[in-house]
Amino acid sequence: MVAINTQKNVLSGKEPPKMPGALPLLGHMLEFGKNPFDYMMRLRNKLGEIGEFRMFHQKMVLMTGPEANEAFFRAPDAQLDQSQAYKIMTPIFGKGVVFDAPPHKKDQQLKMLMPVLRDKPMRGYAQVIVREVEQMIADWGDSGEIDLLEFMKELTIYTSSHCLLGDEFRYELNEEFAKIYHDLEKGVNPLAFVFPYLPLPVFRRRDKARARLQELVTGIIAKRAQKPEKSEDAFQLLIDARYDDGSRLSAHEITGMLIGTIFAGHHTTAGTAAWTLLELARRPEQLAQVLNELDAHFGADGEVTFQSLREIPALENVIKEVLRLHPPLIFLIRKVMQDFQFKDYTVKAGKYVCASPRVSHRIADVFPDPEKFDPDRYSETRQEDAAPFSWIAFGGGKHKCSGNAFAMLQLKAIFSILLRRYTFELIDNKDTYQDDFTQMVVQPLSPCRVRYKKRSLIKEAAVWSTTDIVQERVQSGPHFQITIDRELCQGHATCMTEAPELFQVDDAGNVTVLQENPPLELLKKAQQAEKYCPAKAIKIKSN
Repeated sequence: MVAINTQKNVLSGKEPPKMPGALPLLGHMLEFGKNPFDYMMRLRNKLGEIGEFRMFHQKMVLMTGPEANEAFFRAPDAQLDQSQAYKIMTPIFGKGVVFDAPPHKKDQQLKMLMPVLRDKPMRGYAQVIVREVEQMIADWGDSGEIDLLEFMKELTIYTSSHCLLGDEFRYELNEEFAKIYHDLEKGVNPLAFVFPYLPLPVFRRRDKARARLQELVTGIIAKRAQKPEKSEDAFQLLIDARYDDGSRLSAHEITGMLIGTIFAGHHTTAGTAAWTLLELARRPEQLAQVLNELDAHFGADGEVTFQSLREIPALENVIKEVLRLHPPLIFLIRKVMQDFQFKDYTVKAGKYVCASPRVSHRIADVFPDPEKFDPDRYSETRQEDAAPFSWIAFGGGKHKCSGNAFAMLQLKAIFSILLRRYTFELIDNKDTYQDDFTQMVVQPLSPCRVRYKKRSLIKEAAVWSTTDIVQERVQSGPHFQITIDRELCQGHATCMTEAPELFQVDDAGNVTVLQENPPLELLKKAQQAEKYCPAKAIKIKSN
Protein backbone atom coordinates (compact mmCIF):
# COMPACT_ATOMS: atom_id res chain seq x y z
CA MET A 1 0.00 0.00 0.00
CA VAL A 2 1.23 3.50 -0.82
CA ALA A 3 1.86 5.74 2.16
CA ILE A 4 -0.56 8.62 1.89
CA ASN A 5 0.37 11.10 4.50
CA THR A 6 2.66 11.76 7.45
CA GLN A 7 3.35 15.17 8.94
CA LYS A 8 7.09 14.77 8.45
CA ASN A 9 6.72 13.88 4.78
CA VAL A 10 4.21 16.64 4.12
CA LEU A 11 6.59 19.27 5.40
CA SER A 12 9.50 17.97 3.34
CA GLY A 13 7.69 17.08 0.10
CA LYS A 14 8.26 18.95 -3.13
CA GLU A 15 5.50 20.24 -5.38
CA PRO A 16 4.48 18.12 -8.41
CA PRO A 17 6.14 19.12 -11.70
CA LYS A 18 4.11 21.52 -13.83
CA MET A 19 3.16 21.36 -17.50
CA PRO A 20 4.59 24.32 -19.44
CA GLY A 21 2.55 26.47 -21.79
CA ALA A 22 -0.17 27.81 -19.48
CA LEU A 23 -1.96 30.87 -20.91
CA PRO A 24 -3.03 33.88 -18.82
CA LEU A 25 -6.49 33.31 -17.31
CA LEU A 26 -7.17 30.20 -19.44
CA GLY A 27 -4.28 28.08 -18.23
CA HIS A 28 -4.17 24.86 -20.29
CA MET A 29 -7.92 24.86 -20.95
CA LEU A 30 -7.67 25.30 -24.74
CA GLU A 31 -5.32 22.35 -25.18
CA PHE A 32 -7.22 20.24 -22.68
CA GLY A 33 -10.57 21.04 -24.29
CA LYS A 34 -9.51 19.90 -27.76
CA ASN A 35 -8.85 16.37 -26.58
CA PRO A 36 -8.56 15.78 -22.82
CA PHE A 37 -7.19 12.28 -23.28
CA ASP A 38 -4.38 13.33 -25.64
CA TYR A 39 -3.46 16.16 -23.31
CA MET A 40 -3.32 13.95 -20.22
CA MET A 41 -1.29 11.33 -22.10
CA ARG A 42 1.22 14.02 -23.05
CA LEU A 43 1.34 15.12 -19.42
CA ARG A 44 2.10 11.59 -18.20
CA ASN A 45 4.71 11.03 -20.93
CA LYS A 46 6.43 14.30 -20.06
CA LEU A 47 6.06 14.48 -16.26
CA GLY A 48 5.47 10.89 -15.12
CA GLU A 49 2.88 9.51 -12.70
CA ILE A 50 2.12 12.92 -11.15
CA GLY A 51 1.99 16.35 -12.78
CA GLU A 52 0.16 19.65 -12.51
CA PHE A 53 -1.80 21.67 -15.07
CA ARG A 54 -4.33 24.50 -14.86
CA MET A 55 -7.96 24.80 -15.96
CA PHE A 56 -8.77 28.51 -15.84
CA HIS A 57 -7.80 29.43 -12.26
CA GLN A 58 -8.04 25.89 -10.87
CA LYS A 59 -4.80 24.02 -10.27
CA MET A 60 -5.22 20.35 -11.21
CA VAL A 61 -2.83 17.50 -10.38
CA LEU A 62 -3.11 14.38 -12.54
CA MET A 63 -2.12 11.07 -10.88
CA THR A 64 -1.85 7.90 -13.00
CA GLY A 65 -0.68 4.32 -12.57
CA PRO A 66 -1.54 1.69 -9.92
CA GLU A 67 0.42 3.27 -7.05
CA ALA A 68 -0.91 6.75 -7.71
CA ASN A 69 -4.44 5.38 -8.13
CA GLU A 70 -4.23 3.58 -4.81
CA ALA A 71 -3.12 6.72 -3.00
CA PHE A 72 -5.93 8.66 -4.70
CA PHE A 73 -8.73 6.17 -3.96
CA ARG A 74 -7.67 5.25 -0.42
CA ALA A 75 -7.22 8.80 0.84
CA PRO A 76 -9.80 9.74 3.51
CA ASP A 77 -12.58 12.18 2.63
CA ALA A 78 -11.20 14.68 5.13
CA GLN A 79 -8.10 14.90 2.95
CA LEU A 80 -9.40 14.37 -0.59
CA ASP A 81 -13.04 15.43 -0.76
CA GLN A 82 -15.20 14.00 -3.52
CA SER A 83 -18.14 16.29 -2.71
CA GLN A 84 -16.21 19.52 -3.24
CA ALA A 85 -15.05 18.32 -6.64
CA TYR A 86 -18.52 17.44 -7.93
CA LYS A 87 -20.40 20.64 -7.26
CA ILE A 88 -21.10 20.40 -11.01
CA MET A 89 -23.88 17.98 -10.04
CA THR A 90 -25.55 20.24 -7.45
CA PRO A 91 -27.95 21.93 -9.93
CA ILE A 92 -28.93 18.46 -11.21
CA PHE A 93 -29.20 16.46 -7.98
CA GLY A 94 -30.29 19.49 -5.95
CA LYS A 95 -28.97 21.46 -3.00
CA GLY A 96 -28.43 19.31 0.06
CA VAL A 97 -28.47 16.08 -1.94
CA VAL A 98 -25.54 13.62 -2.23
CA PHE A 99 -22.46 15.69 -3.17
CA ASP A 100 -23.95 18.88 -1.75
CA ALA A 101 -24.95 17.27 1.55
CA PRO A 102 -22.80 17.28 4.72
CA PRO A 103 -20.68 14.10 4.95
CA HIS A 104 -22.82 12.38 7.61
CA LYS A 105 -25.99 13.10 5.62
CA LYS A 106 -24.48 12.09 2.29
CA ASP A 107 -23.43 8.72 3.75
CA GLN A 108 -26.97 8.10 4.98
CA GLN A 109 -28.45 9.03 1.59
CA LEU A 110 -26.16 6.67 -0.30
CA LYS A 111 -26.94 3.81 2.08
CA MET A 112 -30.65 4.33 1.41
CA LEU A 113 -30.12 3.38 -2.25
CA MET A 114 -27.86 0.40 -1.65
CA PRO A 115 -30.64 -2.22 -1.16
CA VAL A 116 -31.73 -2.09 -4.84
CA LEU A 117 -28.15 -2.90 -5.89
CA ARG A 118 -27.78 -5.78 -3.47
CA ASP A 119 -27.53 -9.37 -4.59
CA LYS A 120 -31.14 -10.45 -3.96
CA PRO A 121 -32.99 -7.84 -6.10
CA MET A 122 -30.26 -8.05 -8.76
CA ARG A 123 -31.32 -11.64 -9.45
CA GLY A 124 -34.66 -10.44 -10.84
CA TYR A 125 -33.28 -7.76 -13.16
CA ALA A 126 -32.04 -10.08 -15.92
CA GLN A 127 -35.55 -11.03 -17.04
CA VAL A 128 -36.68 -7.38 -17.02
CA ILE A 129 -33.76 -6.35 -19.23
CA VAL A 130 -34.36 -9.25 -21.63
CA ARG A 131 -38.01 -8.24 -22.07
CA GLU A 132 -36.98 -4.66 -22.84
CA VAL A 133 -34.47 -5.80 -25.49
CA GLU A 134 -36.99 -8.14 -27.11
CA GLN A 135 -39.54 -5.33 -27.20
CA MET A 136 -37.07 -2.88 -28.76
CA ILE A 137 -36.16 -5.23 -31.63
CA ALA A 138 -39.63 -6.72 -32.16
CA ASP A 139 -40.23 -4.74 -35.37
CA TRP A 140 -36.71 -4.88 -36.80
CA GLY A 141 -37.53 -7.46 -39.44
CA ASP A 142 -34.83 -9.34 -41.33
CA SER A 143 -32.44 -6.42 -41.89
CA GLY A 144 -32.03 -2.69 -41.52
CA GLU A 145 -29.90 0.19 -40.27
CA ILE A 146 -29.79 2.04 -36.96
CA ASP A 147 -27.86 4.78 -35.25
CA LEU A 148 -26.30 2.48 -32.66
CA LEU A 149 -25.65 5.11 -29.99
CA GLU A 150 -29.20 6.49 -30.14
CA PHE A 151 -30.57 2.95 -29.98
CA MET A 152 -28.47 2.12 -26.92
CA LYS A 153 -29.43 5.38 -25.20
CA GLU A 154 -33.11 4.57 -25.63
CA LEU A 155 -32.71 0.93 -24.63
CA THR A 156 -30.66 1.60 -21.50
CA ILE A 157 -32.98 4.36 -20.26
CA TYR A 158 -35.81 1.83 -20.48
CA THR A 159 -33.90 -0.97 -18.77
CA SER A 160 -32.49 1.25 -16.03
CA SER A 161 -35.74 3.06 -15.26
CA HIS A 162 -37.72 -0.19 -15.29
CA CYS A 163 -35.33 -2.04 -12.97
CA LEU A 164 -34.47 0.80 -10.60
CA LEU A 165 -37.27 3.38 -10.62
CA GLY A 166 -40.46 1.42 -11.21
CA ASP A 167 -43.38 1.15 -13.60
CA GLU A 168 -44.47 4.81 -13.45
CA PHE A 169 -41.22 6.05 -14.97
CA ARG A 170 -41.08 3.22 -17.51
CA TYR A 171 -44.66 3.35 -18.77
CA GLU A 172 -46.70 6.32 -17.51
CA LEU A 173 -43.95 8.97 -17.95
CA ASN A 174 -42.11 7.32 -20.80
CA GLU A 175 -41.65 10.15 -23.32
CA GLU A 176 -41.70 13.05 -20.86
CA PHE A 177 -39.16 11.39 -18.55
CA ALA A 178 -36.87 10.68 -21.52
CA LYS A 179 -36.93 14.38 -22.47
CA ILE A 180 -36.37 15.49 -18.87
CA TYR A 181 -33.46 13.13 -18.54
CA HIS A 182 -31.96 14.34 -21.83
CA ASP A 183 -32.01 17.97 -20.61
CA LEU A 184 -30.47 16.98 -17.26
CA GLU A 185 -27.78 14.96 -19.01
CA LYS A 186 -26.84 17.88 -21.25
CA GLY A 187 -26.41 19.97 -18.11
CA VAL A 188 -23.29 17.95 -17.27
CA ASN A 189 -21.15 20.36 -19.24
CA PRO A 190 -17.41 21.02 -18.73
CA LEU A 191 -18.16 24.70 -18.06
CA ALA A 192 -20.21 23.68 -15.04
CA PHE A 193 -17.04 22.62 -13.22
CA VAL A 194 -16.11 26.27 -12.91
CA PHE A 195 -19.30 28.22 -13.73
CA PRO A 196 -22.31 25.98 -12.91
CA TYR A 197 -24.88 28.79 -12.98
CA LEU A 198 -23.99 30.74 -16.11
CA PRO A 199 -27.16 31.99 -17.86
CA LEU A 200 -26.72 29.62 -20.80
CA PRO A 201 -29.64 27.92 -22.61
CA VAL A 202 -28.30 24.47 -21.75
CA PHE A 203 -28.28 25.33 -18.03
CA ARG A 204 -31.74 26.92 -18.20
CA ARG A 205 -33.14 23.72 -19.74
CA ARG A 206 -31.36 21.73 -17.04
CA ASP A 207 -32.98 23.76 -14.25
CA LYS A 208 -36.43 23.65 -15.85
CA ALA A 209 -36.18 19.85 -16.23
CA ARG A 210 -35.15 19.45 -12.58
CA ALA A 211 -38.15 21.49 -11.40
CA ARG A 212 -40.59 19.56 -13.63
CA LEU A 213 -39.26 16.21 -12.45
CA GLN A 214 -39.82 17.23 -8.83
CA GLU A 215 -43.45 18.02 -9.70
CA LEU A 216 -43.87 14.56 -11.20
CA VAL A 217 -42.17 12.86 -8.25
CA THR A 218 -44.46 14.68 -5.80
CA GLY A 219 -47.49 13.44 -7.74
CA ILE A 220 -46.29 9.82 -7.81
CA ILE A 221 -45.58 9.89 -4.05
CA ALA A 222 -49.19 10.98 -3.45
CA LYS A 223 -50.56 8.24 -5.76
CA ARG A 224 -48.46 5.52 -4.14
CA ALA A 225 -49.67 6.57 -0.70
CA GLN A 226 -53.21 5.59 -1.79
CA LYS A 227 -52.23 2.08 -2.90
CA PRO A 228 -52.40 -0.81 -0.41
CA GLU A 229 -49.54 -2.74 -2.03
CA LYS A 230 -45.97 -1.47 -2.04
CA SER A 231 -43.42 -1.59 -4.85
CA GLU A 232 -39.88 -2.87 -4.28
CA ASP A 233 -38.01 -0.36 -6.44
CA ALA A 234 -35.62 2.43 -5.50
CA PHE A 235 -38.41 4.98 -5.56
CA GLN A 236 -40.34 3.17 -2.83
CA LEU A 237 -37.18 2.63 -0.82
CA LEU A 238 -36.65 6.37 -0.75
CA ILE A 239 -40.27 7.10 0.15
CA ASP A 240 -39.98 4.73 3.11
CA ALA A 241 -36.44 5.70 4.12
CA ARG A 242 -35.59 7.54 7.32
CA TYR A 243 -32.54 9.45 8.44
CA ASP A 244 -30.92 8.43 11.71
CA ASP A 245 -33.02 11.06 13.50
CA GLY A 246 -36.23 9.51 12.15
CA SER A 247 -37.06 12.23 9.61
CA ARG A 248 -38.23 11.40 6.09
CA LEU A 249 -36.70 12.50 2.81
CA SER A 250 -38.37 15.49 1.16
CA ALA A 251 -39.70 15.34 -2.42
CA HIS A 252 -36.71 17.52 -3.35
CA GLU A 253 -34.28 14.97 -1.88
CA ILE A 254 -36.09 11.99 -3.40
CA THR A 255 -35.99 13.66 -6.82
CA GLY A 256 -32.26 14.28 -6.59
CA MET A 257 -31.51 10.76 -5.45
CA LEU A 258 -33.66 9.24 -8.21
CA ILE A 259 -31.68 11.30 -10.72
CA GLY A 260 -28.49 9.99 -9.15
CA THR A 261 -29.76 6.42 -9.42
CA ILE A 262 -30.62 6.67 -13.09
CA PHE A 263 -27.36 8.49 -13.90
CA ALA A 264 -25.49 5.59 -12.33
CA GLY A 265 -27.57 3.02 -14.21
CA HIS A 266 -27.68 4.67 -17.61
CA HIS A 267 -25.34 7.63 -17.99
CA THR A 268 -22.24 5.57 -18.72
CA THR A 269 -23.78 2.29 -19.92
CA ALA A 270 -25.18 3.46 -23.26
CA GLY A 271 -21.75 4.44 -24.60
CA THR A 272 -20.15 1.24 -23.32
CA ALA A 273 -22.89 -0.84 -24.98
CA ALA A 274 -22.37 0.97 -28.28
CA TRP A 275 -18.58 0.54 -28.14
CA THR A 276 -18.93 -3.16 -27.32
CA LEU A 277 -20.86 -3.78 -30.51
CA LEU A 278 -18.57 -1.53 -32.56
CA GLU A 279 -15.42 -3.27 -31.37
CA LEU A 280 -16.92 -6.71 -32.11
CA ALA A 281 -18.07 -5.56 -35.56
CA ARG A 282 -14.51 -4.42 -36.26
CA ARG A 283 -13.11 -7.83 -35.30
CA PRO A 284 -14.87 -10.86 -36.82
CA GLU A 285 -12.61 -13.30 -34.97
CA GLN A 286 -13.57 -11.85 -31.58
CA LEU A 287 -17.23 -11.76 -32.56
CA ALA A 288 -17.11 -15.41 -33.61
CA GLN A 289 -15.64 -16.38 -30.23
CA VAL A 290 -18.40 -14.57 -28.35
CA LEU A 291 -21.12 -16.02 -30.61
CA ASN A 292 -19.81 -19.54 -30.11
CA GLU A 293 -19.97 -19.04 -26.36
CA LEU A 294 -23.50 -17.59 -26.41
CA ASP A 295 -24.83 -20.22 -28.84
CA ALA A 296 -23.37 -23.08 -26.87
CA HIS A 297 -24.55 -21.66 -23.57
CA PHE A 298 -28.06 -20.48 -24.49
CA GLY A 299 -28.88 -21.97 -27.90
CA ALA A 300 -31.67 -20.28 -29.86
CA ASP A 301 -34.14 -19.86 -26.99
CA GLY A 302 -32.25 -20.62 -23.78
CA GLU A 303 -33.40 -18.68 -20.73
CA VAL A 304 -31.27 -15.73 -19.71
CA THR A 305 -30.94 -15.66 -15.94
CA PHE A 306 -28.76 -14.01 -13.32
CA GLN A 307 -26.76 -17.22 -12.93
CA SER A 308 -26.42 -17.95 -16.67
CA LEU A 309 -25.05 -14.45 -17.23
CA ARG A 310 -22.24 -15.25 -14.80
CA GLU A 311 -21.07 -18.08 -17.04
CA ILE A 312 -20.14 -16.24 -20.26
CA PRO A 313 -16.54 -15.10 -19.64
CA ALA A 314 -15.70 -14.42 -23.31
CA LEU A 315 -18.39 -11.71 -23.48
CA GLU A 316 -17.49 -10.38 -20.04
CA ASN A 317 -13.84 -10.07 -21.03
CA VAL A 318 -14.82 -8.19 -24.20
CA ILE A 319 -16.82 -5.72 -22.10
CA LYS A 320 -13.89 -5.28 -19.69
CA GLU A 321 -11.56 -4.57 -22.60
CA VAL A 322 -14.03 -2.04 -24.00
CA LEU A 323 -14.08 -0.35 -20.60
CA ARG A 324 -10.28 -0.35 -20.53
CA LEU A 325 -9.96 1.38 -23.90
CA HIS A 326 -13.15 3.48 -23.76
CA PRO A 327 -13.86 4.29 -20.08
CA PRO A 328 -16.84 6.67 -20.01
CA LEU A 329 -15.36 9.18 -17.57
CA ILE A 330 -12.45 11.38 -18.68
CA PHE A 331 -11.23 11.67 -15.12
CA LEU A 332 -12.29 11.39 -11.48
CA ILE A 333 -11.70 14.41 -9.27
CA ARG A 334 -11.14 15.19 -5.58
CA LYS A 335 -10.46 18.53 -3.88
CA VAL A 336 -7.44 18.59 -1.57
CA MET A 337 -8.72 19.68 1.86
CA GLN A 338 -5.48 18.85 3.74
CA ASP A 339 -2.01 18.68 2.22
CA PHE A 340 -1.72 15.35 0.43
CA GLN A 341 1.45 13.31 0.16
CA PHE A 342 2.36 10.93 -2.67
CA LYS A 343 5.90 9.55 -2.55
CA ASP A 344 8.23 12.59 -2.55
CA TYR A 345 5.52 15.05 -3.58
CA THR A 346 3.13 17.21 -1.60
CA VAL A 347 -0.09 18.53 -3.16
CA LYS A 348 -1.16 21.63 -1.26
CA ALA A 349 -4.67 22.09 0.11
CA GLY A 350 -6.94 23.99 -2.28
CA LYS A 351 -5.77 22.21 -5.41
CA TYR A 352 -7.63 19.39 -7.17
CA VAL A 353 -6.25 15.93 -7.86
CA CYS A 354 -7.63 13.65 -10.55
CA ALA A 355 -7.25 10.06 -11.67
CA SER A 356 -7.74 9.13 -15.33
CA PRO A 357 -8.85 5.56 -16.10
CA ARG A 358 -8.12 6.08 -19.78
CA VAL A 359 -4.51 7.11 -19.18
CA SER A 360 -3.84 4.51 -16.48
CA HIS A 361 -5.28 1.81 -18.75
CA ARG A 362 -2.69 2.59 -21.40
CA ILE A 363 0.46 2.09 -19.34
CA ALA A 364 2.52 -0.56 -21.11
CA ASP A 365 4.09 -1.86 -17.90
CA VAL A 366 0.60 -2.75 -16.65
CA PHE A 367 -1.17 -3.62 -19.91
CA PRO A 368 1.39 -4.75 -22.53
CA ASP A 369 0.71 -3.50 -26.07
CA PRO A 370 -1.88 -1.16 -24.55
CA GLU A 371 -3.51 0.04 -27.79
CA LYS A 372 -4.36 -3.52 -28.86
CA PHE A 373 -7.91 -4.74 -28.27
CA ASP A 374 -7.19 -7.98 -26.44
CA PRO A 375 -9.94 -9.49 -24.23
CA ASP A 376 -7.65 -12.40 -23.31
CA ARG A 377 -5.84 -9.99 -20.94
CA TYR A 378 -8.39 -11.00 -18.30
CA SER A 379 -8.07 -14.77 -18.73
CA GLU A 380 -7.10 -16.97 -15.79
CA THR A 381 -3.59 -17.40 -17.20
CA ARG A 382 -2.85 -13.69 -17.76
CA GLN A 383 -4.96 -11.65 -15.31
CA GLU A 384 -3.43 -8.33 -16.33
CA ASP A 385 -6.05 -6.55 -14.24
CA ALA A 386 -5.17 -8.47 -11.06
CA ALA A 387 -2.83 -5.83 -9.64
CA PRO A 388 -4.83 -3.59 -7.28
CA PHE A 389 -5.96 -0.28 -8.78
CA SER A 390 -4.67 -1.07 -12.27
CA TRP A 391 -8.09 -1.47 -13.97
CA ILE A 392 -10.24 1.39 -12.65
CA ALA A 393 -13.10 1.72 -15.14
CA PHE A 394 -15.56 1.87 -12.21
CA GLY A 395 -13.23 3.82 -9.92
CA GLY A 396 -11.86 2.24 -6.76
CA GLY A 397 -11.80 2.29 -3.00
CA LYS A 398 -14.87 3.05 -0.92
CA HIS A 399 -16.19 5.40 -3.63
CA LYS A 400 -16.08 2.76 -6.35
CA CYS A 401 -19.28 2.89 -8.38
CA SER A 402 -21.76 0.83 -6.36
CA GLY A 403 -23.71 0.15 -9.55
CA ASN A 404 -20.85 -1.67 -11.29
CA ALA A 405 -22.47 -5.09 -10.84
CA PHE A 406 -25.76 -3.78 -12.28
CA ALA A 407 -23.92 -2.24 -15.24
CA MET A 408 -22.18 -5.54 -16.09
CA LEU A 409 -25.43 -7.48 -15.67
CA GLN A 410 -27.25 -5.02 -17.92
CA LEU A 411 -24.61 -5.16 -20.66
CA LYS A 412 -24.34 -8.95 -20.65
CA ALA A 413 -28.12 -9.37 -20.71
CA ILE A 414 -28.46 -6.96 -23.65
CA PHE A 415 -25.87 -8.76 -25.75
CA SER A 416 -27.05 -12.23 -24.83
CA ILE A 417 -30.18 -11.34 -26.83
CA LEU A 418 -28.92 -8.93 -29.52
CA LEU A 419 -25.97 -11.03 -30.67
CA ARG A 420 -27.97 -14.24 -30.83
CA ARG A 421 -30.73 -12.61 -32.88
CA TYR A 422 -28.75 -10.45 -35.32
CA THR A 423 -25.36 -9.95 -36.92
CA PHE A 424 -24.00 -6.41 -37.19
CA GLU A 425 -21.61 -4.63 -39.52
CA LEU A 426 -20.25 -1.10 -39.76
CA ILE A 427 -21.74 1.12 -42.47
CA ASP A 428 -18.98 3.73 -42.53
CA ASN A 429 -15.21 3.39 -42.60
CA LYS A 430 -14.10 1.78 -39.34
CA ASP A 431 -11.74 4.68 -38.58
CA THR A 432 -14.68 7.12 -38.45
CA TYR A 433 -15.96 5.49 -35.26
CA GLN A 434 -14.14 7.53 -32.63
CA ASP A 435 -14.71 8.78 -29.08
CA ASP A 436 -16.45 12.13 -28.68
CA PHE A 437 -14.46 14.14 -26.13
CA THR A 438 -16.76 17.16 -26.27
CA GLN A 439 -19.06 15.48 -23.74
CA MET A 440 -18.35 14.92 -20.05
CA VAL A 441 -19.30 11.25 -20.47
CA VAL A 442 -17.32 9.91 -23.42
CA GLN A 443 -19.35 8.06 -26.07
CA PRO A 444 -18.89 7.28 -29.77
CA LEU A 445 -19.25 10.19 -32.15
CA SER A 446 -22.67 10.62 -33.74
CA PRO A 447 -23.89 9.49 -36.15
CA CYS A 448 -22.87 5.96 -35.26
CA ARG A 449 -24.42 3.83 -37.99
CA VAL A 450 -24.52 0.05 -38.18
CA ARG A 451 -26.37 -2.44 -40.37
CA TYR A 452 -28.08 -5.47 -38.85
CA LYS A 453 -29.21 -8.76 -40.35
CA LYS A 454 -31.15 -11.57 -38.73
CA ARG A 455 -29.18 -14.70 -37.93
CA SER A 456 -30.53 -17.92 -39.37
CA LEU A 457 -28.42 -20.69 -37.82
CA ILE A 458 -27.93 -20.95 -34.08
CA LYS A 459 -26.45 -23.97 -32.37
CA GLU A 460 -28.55 -25.96 -29.97
CA ALA A 461 -27.93 -25.19 -26.33
CA ALA A 462 -25.32 -27.16 -24.48
CA VAL A 463 -25.25 -27.55 -20.75
CA TRP A 464 -22.10 -25.79 -19.64
CA SER A 465 -21.12 -25.28 -16.07
CA THR A 466 -18.96 -22.49 -14.77
CA THR A 467 -16.04 -24.87 -14.43
CA ASP A 468 -16.40 -25.88 -18.10
CA ILE A 469 -15.93 -22.28 -19.15
CA VAL A 470 -13.54 -20.87 -16.61
CA GLN A 471 -10.59 -22.77 -15.24
CA GLU A 472 -11.00 -22.34 -11.52
CA ARG A 473 -7.98 -21.64 -9.39
CA VAL A 474 -6.96 -24.73 -7.49
CA GLN A 475 -6.19 -24.22 -3.85
CA SER A 476 -5.38 -26.90 -1.34
CA GLY A 477 -4.70 -27.22 2.33
CA PRO A 478 -6.54 -28.28 5.46
CA HIS A 479 -7.82 -24.77 6.18
CA PHE A 480 -8.09 -21.40 4.49
CA GLN A 481 -8.30 -17.76 5.52
CA ILE A 482 -10.77 -15.06 4.58
CA THR A 483 -9.68 -11.42 4.47
CA ILE A 484 -12.04 -8.51 3.87
CA ASP A 485 -10.79 -5.07 2.89
CA ARG A 486 -13.24 -2.92 4.83
CA GLU A 487 -12.33 0.18 2.82
CA LEU A 488 -13.44 -1.55 -0.40
CA CYS A 489 -16.54 -3.38 0.88
CA GLN A 490 -19.81 -1.68 -0.12
CA GLY A 491 -22.31 -4.12 1.38
CA HIS A 492 -23.69 -5.70 -1.81
CA ALA A 493 -24.23 -8.93 0.21
CA THR A 494 -23.20 -11.16 -2.70
CA CYS A 495 -20.87 -13.00 -0.33
CA MET A 496 -23.75 -13.87 1.99
CA THR A 497 -25.75 -15.28 -0.92
CA GLU A 498 -22.84 -17.40 -2.15
CA ALA A 499 -21.66 -18.60 1.27
CA PRO A 500 -24.16 -17.95 4.09
CA GLU A 501 -22.11 -20.26 6.33
CA LEU A 502 -19.18 -17.84 6.08
CA PHE A 503 -20.60 -14.32 5.71
CA GLN A 504 -23.32 -12.26 7.35
CA VAL A 505 -24.30 -8.78 6.06
CA ASP A 506 -26.59 -6.61 8.20
CA ASP A 507 -29.05 -3.99 6.98
CA ALA A 508 -26.38 -1.30 7.19
CA GLY A 509 -24.10 -3.26 4.86
CA ASN A 510 -21.60 -4.33 7.53
CA VAL A 511 -20.01 -7.71 6.83
CA THR A 512 -19.16 -10.28 9.50
CA VAL A 513 -17.01 -13.34 8.79
CA LEU A 514 -18.72 -16.15 10.68
CA GLN A 515 -15.85 -18.64 10.75
CA GLU A 516 -12.26 -17.62 11.31
CA ASN A 517 -10.83 -21.01 10.34
CA PRO A 518 -13.31 -22.56 7.89
CA PRO A 519 -13.19 -26.25 6.96
CA LEU A 520 -11.94 -27.20 3.52
CA GLU A 521 -15.37 -28.28 2.27
CA LEU A 522 -16.43 -24.59 2.28
CA LEU A 523 -13.49 -23.48 0.12
CA LYS A 524 -15.48 -23.65 -3.14
CA LYS A 525 -18.21 -21.42 -1.71
CA ALA A 526 -15.64 -18.98 -0.37
CA GLN A 527 -13.99 -18.81 -3.80
CA GLN A 528 -17.36 -18.05 -5.40
CA ALA A 529 -17.89 -15.22 -2.91
CA GLU A 530 -14.43 -13.86 -3.74
CA LYS A 531 -15.00 -14.16 -7.48
CA TYR A 532 -18.39 -12.45 -7.59
CA CYS A 533 -17.82 -9.68 -5.02
CA PRO A 534 -18.51 -6.48 -7.05
CA ALA A 535 -16.06 -4.46 -4.95
CA LYS A 536 -13.30 -7.13 -5.00
CA ALA A 537 -13.07 -6.75 -1.23
CA ILE A 538 -12.63 -10.45 -0.40
CA LYS A 539 -9.39 -12.41 -0.56
CA ILE A 540 -9.16 -16.16 0.04
CA LYS A 541 -5.82 -17.62 1.07
CA SER A 542 -5.10 -21.28 1.73
CA ASN A 543 -2.92 -22.24 4.70
